Amino acid sequence: MEEEEYNGSENIQDKLQEFFGKLPDDFSILEEQVDVDIQMKYFEQAKSQNREFEIDDILARDAELYDDKIDIKTKKELLILLAGIDKPEAFRKIERYKKTVKQAELYDWACIAYHESKMLLESSLLDKNQIFISTGMGGKGNLLRYFVIIISENENEFSETQKKLITSEIEYSLKKYNAEIEIADFDNKYAMYTCLIPLEAPIKDIFQSAIDECNELGNFINDNFIVTNVKKLSSKEIDEFLEKVEKDGGQGDIEIGYS
Repeated sequence: MEEEEYNGSENIQDKLQEFFGKLPDDFSILEEQVDVDIQMKYFEQAKSQNREFEIDDILARDAELYDDKIDIKTKKELLILLAGIDKPEAFRKIERYKKTVKQAELYDWACIAYHESKMLLESSLLDKNQIFISTGMGGKGNLLRYFVIIISENENEFSETQKKLITSEIEYSLKKYNAEIEIADFDNKYAMYTCLIPLEAPIKDIFQSAIDECNELGNFINDNFIVTNVKKLSSKEIDEFLEKVEKDGGQGDIEIGYS
Protein backbone atom coordinates (compact mmCIF):
# COMPACT_ATOMS: atom_id res chain seq x y z
CA MET A 1 0.00 0.00 0.00
CA GLU A 2 1.18 3.50 -0.78
CA GLU A 3 0.74 6.86 0.84
CA GLU A 4 -0.11 9.86 -1.29
CA GLU A 5 1.76 12.99 -0.23
CA TYR A 6 0.96 16.59 -1.11
CA ASN A 7 3.16 19.45 -0.05
CA GLY A 8 3.10 22.99 -1.40
CA SER A 9 1.40 26.32 -1.70
CA GLU A 10 -0.96 25.68 -4.62
CA ASN A 11 -4.70 25.63 -4.17
CA ILE A 12 -5.05 22.29 -2.39
CA GLN A 13 -8.61 21.57 -3.48
CA ASP A 14 -7.75 22.04 -7.15
CA LYS A 15 -4.55 20.05 -6.88
CA LEU A 16 -6.23 17.07 -5.21
CA GLN A 17 -9.05 17.11 -7.73
CA GLU A 18 -6.43 17.14 -10.48
CA PHE A 19 -4.72 14.11 -8.93
CA PHE A 20 -7.76 12.06 -7.97
CA GLY A 21 -10.71 13.50 -9.91
CA LYS A 22 -12.46 14.47 -6.66
CA LEU A 23 -11.70 15.57 -3.13
CA PRO A 24 -10.55 12.64 -0.97
CA ASP A 25 -12.84 11.09 1.64
CA ASP A 26 -9.99 9.84 3.80
CA PHE A 27 -6.97 12.00 4.51
CA SER A 28 -4.61 13.00 7.30
CA ILE A 29 -3.23 16.49 7.89
CA LEU A 30 0.17 17.32 9.33
CA GLU A 31 -1.01 19.39 12.30
CA GLU A 32 2.27 21.00 13.35
CA GLN A 33 3.61 24.10 11.63
CA VAL A 34 6.75 22.84 9.93
CA ASP A 35 8.71 24.88 7.42
CA VAL A 36 7.96 23.72 3.87
CA ASP A 37 11.68 23.52 3.03
CA ILE A 38 12.22 21.09 5.92
CA GLN A 39 9.27 19.00 4.75
CA MET A 40 10.66 18.84 1.22
CA LYS A 41 14.10 17.82 2.51
CA TYR A 42 12.52 15.07 4.62
CA PHE A 43 10.52 13.57 1.75
CA GLU A 44 13.40 13.89 -0.71
CA GLN A 45 15.71 12.11 1.72
CA ALA A 46 13.06 9.49 2.51
CA LYS A 47 12.72 8.69 -1.20
CA SER A 48 16.46 8.45 -1.81
CA GLN A 49 17.52 6.81 1.46
CA ASN A 50 17.99 3.04 1.40
CA ARG A 51 15.23 1.47 3.49
CA GLU A 52 16.34 -2.12 3.06
CA PHE A 53 17.17 -3.25 6.58
CA GLU A 54 16.48 -5.77 9.28
CA ILE A 55 13.48 -4.45 11.18
CA ASP A 56 14.66 -5.72 14.56
CA ASP A 57 18.04 -4.03 14.07
CA ILE A 58 16.41 -0.64 13.47
CA LEU A 59 13.95 -1.00 16.34
CA ALA A 60 16.87 -1.77 18.65
CA ARG A 61 18.64 1.48 17.69
CA ASP A 62 16.10 3.91 19.18
CA ALA A 63 18.44 4.72 22.10
CA GLU A 64 20.62 6.55 19.58
CA LEU A 65 17.93 9.23 19.29
CA TYR A 66 18.60 10.26 22.89
CA ASP A 67 22.40 9.96 22.76
CA ASP A 68 24.12 13.37 22.62
CA LYS A 69 27.14 11.72 21.01
CA ILE A 70 25.11 10.79 17.95
CA ASP A 71 25.06 13.50 15.26
CA ILE A 72 21.88 15.07 13.86
CA LYS A 73 22.37 13.52 10.42
CA THR A 74 22.34 10.00 11.87
CA LYS A 75 19.28 10.75 14.00
CA LYS A 76 17.40 12.05 10.96
CA GLU A 77 18.28 8.91 9.02
CA LEU A 78 17.12 6.74 11.91
CA LEU A 79 13.78 8.57 12.17
CA ILE A 80 13.17 7.96 8.47
CA LEU A 81 14.01 4.27 8.90
CA LEU A 82 11.65 3.94 11.87
CA ALA A 83 8.90 5.74 9.94
CA GLY A 84 9.20 3.10 7.22
CA ILE A 85 8.31 0.23 9.57
CA ASP A 86 4.60 -0.63 9.67
CA LYS A 87 4.63 -1.86 13.26
CA PRO A 88 3.08 -0.17 16.35
CA GLU A 89 6.42 -0.49 18.14
CA ALA A 90 8.12 1.75 15.58
CA PHE A 91 5.33 4.33 15.81
CA ARG A 92 5.55 4.41 19.62
CA LYS A 93 9.31 4.94 19.52
CA ILE A 94 8.90 7.96 17.24
CA GLU A 95 6.01 9.24 19.35
CA ARG A 96 8.07 9.07 22.57
CA TYR A 97 11.01 10.83 20.96
CA LYS A 98 8.79 13.57 19.52
CA LYS A 99 7.52 14.37 23.03
CA THR A 100 11.02 14.79 24.48
CA VAL A 101 13.24 16.22 21.72
CA LYS A 102 14.41 19.78 22.38
CA GLN A 103 16.26 20.75 19.20
CA ALA A 104 13.93 22.55 16.81
CA GLU A 105 15.47 20.96 13.70
CA LEU A 106 15.01 17.44 15.06
CA TYR A 107 11.56 18.22 16.46
CA ASP A 108 10.30 19.23 13.02
CA TRP A 109 11.87 16.10 11.52
CA ALA A 110 10.27 13.95 14.24
CA CYS A 111 6.84 15.53 13.56
CA ILE A 112 6.98 14.51 9.92
CA ALA A 113 8.29 11.04 10.76
CA TYR A 114 5.49 10.65 13.32
CA HIS A 115 2.80 11.40 10.75
CA GLU A 116 4.43 9.26 8.08
CA SER A 117 4.63 6.35 10.54
CA LYS A 118 1.02 6.85 11.60
CA MET A 119 -0.18 6.89 8.00
CA LEU A 120 1.82 3.77 7.11
CA LEU A 121 0.44 1.92 10.13
CA GLU A 122 -3.16 2.94 9.36
CA SER A 123 -2.73 1.97 5.71
CA SER A 124 -1.43 -1.44 6.75
CA LEU A 125 -4.17 -2.08 9.29
CA LEU A 126 -7.02 -0.79 7.10
CA ASP A 127 -5.64 -2.18 3.84
CA LYS A 128 -6.43 1.17 2.24
CA ASN A 129 -4.34 3.93 0.70
CA GLN A 130 -4.08 7.04 2.85
CA ILE A 131 -3.64 10.62 1.64
CA PHE A 132 -1.19 12.72 3.67
CA ILE A 133 -1.61 16.49 3.29
CA SER A 134 1.16 18.68 4.63
CA THR A 135 1.47 22.46 4.44
CA GLY A 136 3.74 24.92 6.19
CA MET A 137 0.88 26.18 8.37
CA GLY A 138 -0.30 22.74 9.43
CA GLY A 139 -3.83 22.14 10.65
CA LYS A 140 -6.07 20.64 13.31
CA GLY A 141 -8.14 17.50 12.88
CA ASN A 142 -9.60 17.72 9.36
CA LEU A 143 -9.09 21.49 9.16
CA LEU A 144 -6.23 23.23 7.36
CA ARG A 145 -4.63 26.33 8.85
CA TYR A 146 -4.41 29.49 6.72
CA PHE A 147 -2.90 32.93 7.28
CA VAL A 148 -5.13 35.65 5.84
CA ILE A 149 -4.21 39.30 5.27
CA ILE A 150 -6.92 41.91 4.71
CA ILE A 151 -5.57 45.23 3.40
CA SER A 152 -7.00 48.65 4.11
CA GLU A 153 -7.99 50.92 1.25
CA ASN A 154 -5.58 53.82 0.62
CA GLU A 155 -3.23 52.39 3.29
CA ASN A 156 -5.28 53.93 6.09
CA GLU A 157 -5.03 52.40 9.56
CA PHE A 158 -8.13 50.47 10.57
CA SER A 159 -10.23 52.08 13.29
CA GLU A 160 -11.42 50.07 16.29
CA THR A 161 -14.93 49.97 14.84
CA GLN A 162 -13.61 48.71 11.50
CA LYS A 163 -11.52 46.03 13.23
CA LYS A 164 -14.57 44.71 15.05
CA LEU A 165 -16.63 44.78 11.86
CA ILE A 166 -14.02 42.89 9.83
CA THR A 167 -13.64 40.22 12.49
CA SER A 168 -17.39 39.87 12.87
CA GLU A 169 -17.97 39.46 9.13
CA ILE A 170 -15.13 36.96 8.73
CA GLU A 171 -16.43 34.92 11.67
CA TYR A 172 -19.90 34.90 10.15
CA SER A 173 -18.59 33.86 6.73
CA LEU A 174 -16.39 31.11 8.21
CA LYS A 175 -19.15 29.61 10.33
CA LYS A 176 -21.11 28.74 7.19
CA TYR A 177 -18.38 26.17 6.46
CA ASN A 178 -17.67 25.01 10.04
CA ALA A 179 -14.47 27.06 9.99
CA GLU A 180 -13.11 29.38 12.66
CA ILE A 181 -10.70 32.18 13.49
CA GLU A 182 -7.81 30.92 15.62
CA ILE A 183 -5.90 34.21 16.02
CA ALA A 184 -6.76 37.80 15.04
CA ASP A 185 -4.14 40.54 14.86
CA PHE A 186 -3.87 44.05 13.43
CA ASP A 187 -0.89 46.11 12.30
CA ASN A 188 -1.71 49.52 10.90
CA LYS A 189 -3.14 48.89 7.42
CA TYR A 190 -3.32 45.10 7.79
CA ALA A 191 -5.88 42.87 9.47
CA MET A 192 -4.27 39.43 9.91
CA TYR A 193 -6.10 36.22 10.78
CA THR A 194 -5.00 32.67 11.39
CA CYS A 195 -7.97 30.48 10.48
CA LEU A 196 -8.86 26.79 10.54
CA ILE A 197 -10.86 25.83 7.45
CA PRO A 198 -12.12 22.52 6.01
CA LEU A 199 -10.34 21.23 2.94
CA GLU A 200 -13.41 21.51 0.72
CA ALA A 201 -14.39 25.07 1.71
CA PRO A 202 -14.22 27.76 -1.04
CA ILE A 203 -11.38 29.81 0.43
CA LYS A 204 -11.58 32.82 -1.88
CA ASP A 205 -15.37 33.10 -1.65
CA ILE A 206 -15.30 33.09 2.16
CA PHE A 207 -13.11 36.16 2.44
CA GLN A 208 -14.40 37.96 -0.62
CA SER A 209 -17.90 37.74 0.85
CA ALA A 210 -16.73 39.19 4.17
CA ILE A 211 -14.89 42.04 2.44
CA ASP A 212 -17.89 42.86 0.27
CA GLU A 213 -20.15 43.05 3.36
CA CYS A 214 -17.70 45.35 5.14
CA ASN A 215 -17.34 47.62 2.14
CA GLU A 216 -21.11 48.15 2.07
CA LEU A 217 -20.37 50.44 5.02
CA GLY A 218 -17.72 52.61 3.47
CA ASN A 219 -15.33 50.91 1.01
CA PHE A 220 -12.49 50.92 3.53
CA ILE A 221 -10.98 47.54 2.48
CA ASN A 222 -8.91 46.88 -0.61
CA ASP A 223 -10.45 44.22 -2.86
CA ASN A 224 -7.08 42.43 -2.99
CA PHE A 225 -6.30 40.04 -0.15
CA ILE A 226 -3.72 37.33 0.57
CA VAL A 227 -4.34 33.79 1.79
CA THR A 228 -1.36 31.51 2.37
CA ASN A 229 -0.92 28.06 3.89
CA VAL A 230 2.89 28.28 3.77
CA LYS A 231 3.74 30.47 6.77
CA LYS A 232 2.74 33.51 8.79
CA LEU A 233 4.05 36.72 7.33
CA SER A 234 5.38 39.77 9.12
CA SER A 235 4.20 43.23 8.07
CA LYS A 236 7.55 43.74 6.36
CA GLU A 237 7.16 40.51 4.39
CA ILE A 238 3.62 41.51 3.41
CA ASP A 239 4.90 44.90 2.18
CA GLU A 240 7.64 43.21 0.15
CA PHE A 241 5.22 40.66 -1.26
CA LEU A 242 2.70 43.30 -2.39
CA GLU A 243 5.50 45.36 -3.95
CA LYS A 244 6.64 42.26 -5.85
CA VAL A 245 3.11 41.54 -7.06
CA GLU A 246 2.69 45.13 -8.23
CA LYS A 247 6.10 45.15 -9.92
CA ASP A 248 5.64 41.79 -11.64
CA GLY A 249 2.02 42.36 -12.49
CA GLY A 250 1.20 38.88 -11.24
CA GLN A 251 1.20 36.55 -8.29
CA GLY A 252 4.09 35.74 -5.98
CA ASP A 253 5.25 32.29 -5.02
CA ILE A 254 3.91 31.92 -1.48
CA GLU A 255 0.24 32.60 -1.77
CA ILE A 256 -2.67 30.39 -2.67
CA GLY A 257 -4.98 33.32 -3.17
CA TYR A 258 -4.47 36.89 -4.24
CA SER A 259 -7.55 38.33 -5.83
